[in-house]
Amino acid sequence: MPIQLLIPGLLWPSASLVGPASGLALPGLERLLGLGRWRIGAPEALDRRLARCFGLPPATAGAPLPLAALRRLGEAGEHPRDPAQGADADAFWLCADPVNLSFAREHLLLNGFAEDELDAAEAAELVAALDEVFAGLGRFEACAPTRWYLRLAAPTRVDLYPLDDVVGRPVKHFLPEGEDARQWQRTMNEAQIVLHNHRLNRRREEAGRRAVNSLWLWGAGALGTAPRAPAAAVHAVDPLGAGLARAAGLEPTPPQLETALRSDTLVLLDTLHRAAQQRDVNAWRSGLETLERDWFAPLAAALGGGTLDALHLSAPGDRGTLELDVRARDRWKFWRKPYAFGTLLETLAPLPDPPLPAPPLSDAPSTAASR
Repeated sequence: MPIQLLIPGLLWPSASLVGPASGLALPGLERLLGLGRWRIGAPEALDRRLARCFGLPPATAGAPLPLAALRRLGEAGEHPRDPAQGADADAFWLCADPVNLSFAREHLLLNGFAEDELDAAEAAELVAALDEVFAGLGRFEACAPTRWYLRLAAPTRVDLYPLDDVVGRPVKHFLPEGEDARQWQRTMNEAQIVLHNHRLNRRREEAGRRAVNSLWLWGAGALGTAPRAPAAAVHAVDPLGAGLARAAGLEPTPPQLETALRSDTLVLLDTLHRAAQQRDVNAWRSGLETLERDWFAPLAAALGGGTLDALHLSAPGDRGTLELDVRARDRWKFWRKPYAFGTLLETLAPLPDPPLPAPPLSDAPSTAASR
């Protein structure tokens, strides 16, 4: 049976004098690279790659992908729409993720929060404050401490940039566009004031922790045409991948190699994604070693033993997208030697790191001021 692996963050996002994979033992991955055919394609964000995997058309001005509704559908617990019953399919959602804005030189930069930087009680307290101020706009909810949503009382026509596009970059290049752009620029600025003045953020700053001083709104839309299942089974913990699977009529399960080997399966392994975004090389190296042990080495063995028909690996990232195809018959090509993963990383075009953010200023940052 074939397996499709989707691994965002596998390609380290910045060039450096010392390779990020230097010294790591990756025999399984390097065997796969040596046996198969690979190429580096254009950079691609995870959300767009996932949408493409599930047969959704690319987003265009005025016709964005409903990423918030899909991600909300993939959250654990009660779902806003049951794909089997079609309930609540017209609900209009936004991702309203908590972020930190800070100044670096003349730029206002946005950065997200690691999962352990916020807890559920903090998220609930801030969401309650936002609900009180924006009651006429819709209802906020926090499905996880770092994943918040806004269910709108009425649809809107706006083009918003996904959070992954903006992390570590100047906010002024990613402001809302479209018919209702002014309304959402104003809403984001008002939310900054509410959050900046909240007592919880004062406590966080006094404790030397980053303030939740803004929201990033993105993914506007309602569930429309059902996605097309890319495989017989989908393994995904990431809520966007899980939501796409549910919308396509499949119930996602956590990634497990033994189960994936039994059927045509799409497996989303996102363990490197956050570490790559945050340029946390130690976490990235640790995650890569885990993938080698749990996936790359066993898959190379399964191909060698003929128990896996074919493997397609896709690794979307800022510096390019790795596409690798390996078939069981390739195991007979004894002249193909392992290809060093560090050498592959050296072939990527350099992408400078964004400037590092300075500590937050005492005044609340404003996206309007950055224009």
